[in-house]
Amino acid sequence: MRSMPGPDIAAPVIVAKAAAPHPGRSLRMGIWGIGIGLLLLSISAAVSLGAVPVPLPTVWGVILDRIAPGLVMPDWSAGRAAIVWEIRLPRALLAALVGAGLALVGAVLQAVTRNPLADPHLLGISSGGAFGAILALLHTGMFLGLATVPVFAFIGALAATLLVLALATFARATSADRLVLTGVAVSFIVMALANLLIFMGDPRAAHTVVFWMLGGLGLAQWGHLIWPAAILVGAALWFRMVAGSLNAMTIGDETAATLGIPVAPFRLAVFVVAALVTGVMVAFSGVIGFVGLMIPHIVRLIVGGDNARVLPAAMLTGAIFLIWADIIARTIMRPEDMPIGIVTGLIGGAFFVWLLRRRAREG
Repeated sequence: MRSMPGPDIAAPVIVAKAAAPHPGRSLRMGIWGIGIGLLLLSISAAVSLGAVPVPLPTVWGVILDRIAPGLVMPDWSAGRAAIVWEIRLPRALLAALVGAGLALVGAVLQAVTRNPLADPHLLGISSGGAFGAILALLHTGMFLGLATVPVFAFIGALAATLLVLALATFARATSADRLVLTGVAVSFIVMALANLLIFMGDPRAAHTVVFWMLGGLGLAQWGHLIWPAAILVGAALWFRMVAGSLNAMTIGDETAATLGIPVAPFRLAVFVVAALVTGVMVAFSGVIGFVGLMIPHIVRLIVGGDNARVLPAAMLTGAIFLIWADIIARTIMRPEDMPIGIVTGLIGGAFFVWLLRRRAREG
């Protein structure tokens, strides 16, 4: 089977399928068991490590005591219990949710655009979400309560997505590579407008938007987790249901149309759901780049190109990756927190160079 010309994702998908045979059921269960074990280990390390180290037995003792009071005998101070339950555990869980969400969005965007370089950041969705969050923080106020920033971030991400589609249609840039170029242009425009909002805002409050520009998980709270968790679960279930359609889209629009898939409405639906996930994640983590670009490629090298396997594996791998990126951000300059976007940018930039080199050798 030949892939369509251009820098699309069809060729990597087909190569990955040939290079990674379908594992048996017992092997798949074993791999998933290892992955879930690594996730739990990563969360444990994230809660344990920091400016004030907390032993692992204490970490799990505090968690068990909060889940089932009286199950264990407390032998820790109230301060350590607060560090574990109120600060580090919500932050680790938010890192897992954001990493899983960004990796999921990157995987589906790469499939539906047939471009291996597509991710929420490159297509302008993250920039739109940041614009909405900055607008809420500096200009409108929290008139919707806790939901204000997530709602505005989603509206910004959705508006940026619709703008990309409108400009691509207007310029007749319907090919996958031109669609990504349109997204990059929209990203620059939206970020310029976001900078204008910062310039026009109250200088005393402008420092708060640095969180959104550089990315960070320091504002994680238990009450915030329900939003990214609910959106991520709903989006993951829907994307899993349409995994077959995503597989067809990776081969080409014509092939997908012959299989009865309404290409344009389906692509629009994928973009809208991707904007929803990205907008909510950006609302609580700021702009974190390269996660959606790196993780799907790494996963495809392991599980092949079938999106029924790629999507859940990308979510698990993205969660583990961002947890460890946050650990690095919190510990490398302790007691100060480095913005997590710096860590993912450094790792992602190196991965981007490796990806270009690999594709050049394959070409």
